[in-house]
Amino acid sequence: MRKFKLFIITLVIVLLIGGLGMLFLRPEKAAVADGEAQQAVNTSVSPSVSAGISSSAAGAGTATVDLTPNTQGNEGVPAEEAAVPAETEESLPEAVVLGEGMAEDNTYLVHTAEEGKVRLAFAGDILFDPGYAIYAQYRQRGGRLEACVSADLLEHMRAADVCIVNNEFPYSDRGTPLENKTYTFRAAPESVSLLKEMGVDIAGVANNHAFDYGMDAFVDTMDTLAGANIPYAGGGRNLAEAKQPIYLYAGGMKIAIVASTQIERYDAPQSRGATETEPGLLRSYPKIDPTLEAIRTAKAESDFVILLIHWGTELKEEPDWGQNEQLPKFIEAGADAVIGAHPHILQQIAYKNGVPVVYSLGNFWFNSKTLDTCLIELTLSEGGVESLRFLPCLQTNSSVRLLHDAEADRVLEYMRSISPTINIDGDGYITAK
Repeated sequence: MRKFKLFIITLVIVLLIGGLGMLFLRPEKAAVADGEAQQAVNTSVSPSVSAGISSSAAGAGTATVDLTPNTQGNEGVPAEEAAVPAETEESLPEAVVLGEGMAEDNTYLVHTAEEGKVRLAFAGDILFDPGYAIYAQYRQRGGRLEACVSADLLEHMRAADVCIVNNEFPYSDRGTPLENKTYTFRAAPESVSLLKEMGVDIAGVANNHAFDYGMDAFVDTMDTLAGANIPYAGGGRNLAEAKQPIYLYAGGMKIAIVASTQIERYDAPQSRGATETEPGLLRSYPKIDPTLEAIRTAKAESDFVILLIHWGTELKEEPDWGQNEQLPKFIEAGADAVIGAHPHILQQIAYKNGVPVVYSLGNFWFNSKTLDTCLIELTLSEGGVESLRFLPCLQTNSSVRLLHDAEADRVLEYMRSISPTINIDGDGYITAK
């Protein structure tokens, strides 16, 4: 009996000690459990990429692609165990890779050769109408592009992260030539494959030959380019589409391309401006406001805005009244670079209020005349110009080739002589004086 009483007393003491221990330990365990749960949350939530954009804190309206991984909450977690992946351009939502499809919102992803940089190449007028010399010679030379465009020039075009040309004609089998127009152009839709072969990524369609064969041919042009996965700038099925910039996510930046034409400069141009309900081009003449609105929209949504503008007087070396009148307005609206076409010859290069302006790219591969021309390479980094380069070329005998040595020096010296506000070194790199 005595042993039984001792057993009961011992059992009661053990139970009392155990209960007191649980009471004192419970807060510590709860804290540990809470900490483990919080760590699990911190290490399992990936950073949001939502639109892939972060607005400037300064309120300037500029947006940049945020490619910085969010590591907040991962303190003390080994790098190899952290569940927060580094964001990349590939993780941007709804991104269409440039050249691999057509984006409904005109926004594309560009895989750049160098991290944090994007190199854009710009070439002037091209023409694939089989009734004119360029395409006729291309066919006579066996349909070989290298027989018409030098291999080293093609290498530059294809190596650029983005290559842009002025598409100075419609692609179509329909329509009739405009009356009372000296030169009217039209190319077979299948010839668009030449753009892909050249390495072209974007085509400017805002020019005075887009409507050479009427509305149907212009619509066919947009359809043909879209079918080849080549975004086009400066035209659309209505004014809203024509004004819509092409946006490029490239090298950690968001770049906008706007294209417009002021040619022909009269109240009822044959190259029709788009309306609220009808297809056409983005025009800056007789009314400049639609183009300025497109630039302002692009500026509010991107880091860098490039304006492709069809302007100037054919075969005139100096900028004309239309260029001089509208350029300051384009820059004030937000253009960060201006690339021009239409005169069919080279014009000066300048810096205006810090903005690089290439007044005219000249012919690129357009006719049989012997004319100096170029490929312009614009390299951007951190939303600004890292370098601007003029690559001297020559269009001759229905071909175009990159120039070297004394031939290149001749063209570079000519560009220096007509461009008093810039320096051009022996490799074609341009800086402001």
